[in-house]
Amino acid sequence: MYAVVQIRGVVKTPREIKDTLKMLRLHHVNHCVLVPDTPAYVGMIRKVKDFVAYGEVNAETLTEVIENRGRITGNARLTDAYISENSQYSGINEFAVALSTGDARLTDIPGVKPVFRLHPPRKGHKTTKRTFQQGGSLGYHGEEINRLLYKMR
Repeated sequence: MYAVVQIRGVVKTPREIKDTLKMLRLHHVNHCVLVPDTPAYVGMIRKVKDFVAYGEVNAETLTEVIENRGRITGNARLTDAYISENSQYSGINEFAVALSTGDARLTDIPGVKPVFRLHPPRKGHKTTKRTFQQGGSLGYHGEEINRLLYKMR
């Protein structure tokens, strides 16, 4: 399971990049989506790698993101009670573990919004013009995406 966070805006970018971001449901900066590790999604992520940060998310970080930023229809918070009523999972923690292992999807619970609207990172981005390997915020983070998501909780 990959977490993909849009870091840069799309002003003056090629149409194919804008279309790919739209297909990933990334319409605004600091929005995050969770995508499975399939060849189609990996190809889409590679195409927009200069505009997003992505990496493998773990269950602990996923639990915190869902608790703080998970929303349902009507912009209400996603709670343990809602998950236990509308799914087979007892709460957010169990659901996050199932999501991270690939046993569940966000669409398994009706009414859950697929996009997490995150806060800008505390202490800011390093730079939004360089890749993570060059000391910036863009591109593949690997397990370090968990640290970025923690800063954006």
